[in-house]
Amino acid sequence: MKLKLFYYLVLIFTSMEASAQNVLVPQLKKNIKIDGDLSDWETPFLGPFAIHNSGQKSTQLTYAALSWNKISLFIAFKCMDTKIIGKERTNDAYIFSTDDLVEVFIDPDGDGRQYLELGVNAYSSQYDLIVHCISKDCGGWKTDISMNLKNSKTISKIVKDDYTVEIEIPFESLKSIVSTNFRTPKIGTKWKANLFRIDFGMKTEYQSLKSYDSKTYGFHQPKEFATLEFVE
Repeated sequence: MKLKLFYYLVLIFTSMEASAQNVLVPQLKKNIKIDGDLSDWETPFLGPFAIHNSGQKSTQLTYAALSWNKISLFIAFKCMDTKIIGKERTNDAYIFSTDDLVEVFIDPDGDGRQYLELGVNAYSSQYDLIVHCISKDCGGWKTDISMNLKNSKTISKIVKDDYTVEIEIPFESLKSIVSTNFRTPKIGTKWKANLFRIDFGMKTEYQSLKSYDSKTYGFHQPKEFATLEFVE
């Protein structure tokens, strides 16, 4: 699918949920192959992402889609990028300080005390860690990079002037997030979460699917996360 056509279709089908508190996560109607090719996605792409603490339009547009089945959560990103920064790196490298990438924060029980952070760059390199908040409003935190999302899949694909990322997170792997009272979701389940992008290319921008009401800098504001609602 050509880039311009993709973004034109996104503008038609983008859900109003993208700018609201609730982000609907539709159930899969057919299987998705995790290969970086988004042509088999049937759920709407949401966006464009905005600057995370101002809501202003980003320089390079980002869209994302989410879906699920009984086994896994699926996430796809489409990132316009005329100057991709980064390279292939070992897993669990701190690519969030060096590379263009997308990130997923998931807090299944929504208490803001422990949540998953998963990042993937344009070269399929990824890290996963648990964030433990150590202050009242998560102004301070500790991270645990030792955890591993078993059987998760992260694939990126670079094409002209953009890159895509596909992610599969098995629900079974989320049981390793301690103290979250994790339960495999069903229709009607709600999680606190948000999707992000860090773009170092044209100018450094920190983008999010749901921008924050707070003007405070930084993604680690769990009270500002969106609500993911699993639907049919």
